[in-house]
Amino acid sequence: MMTPVESNMGSNPQRQPTAEPFTYWREADGYVLGYLNAYPDHWTQGEDLDDLKAQLLDLYHEFSKDDLPGIRKVDELVVV
Repeated sequence: MMTPVESNMGSNPQRQPTAEPFTYWREADGYVLGYLNAYPDHWTQGEDLDDLKAQLLDLYHEFSKDDLPGIRKVDELVVV
């Protein structure tokens, strides 16, 4: 018998879009390079800006998994 969590895993709840800042630039060869600001060690490239955004979205989904070792993340510490 499946638990309620397991039975809901197949469903696709509607998630609100969120903005993820990224940095990009165009190289002399015409390719666009960039990285997600939360993961500055992991660059990717695209043939144009739309292609780069697609690559960055793939990285975002991959790096959002908690089970990936060695992925450095940037966060903010609130100091009172």
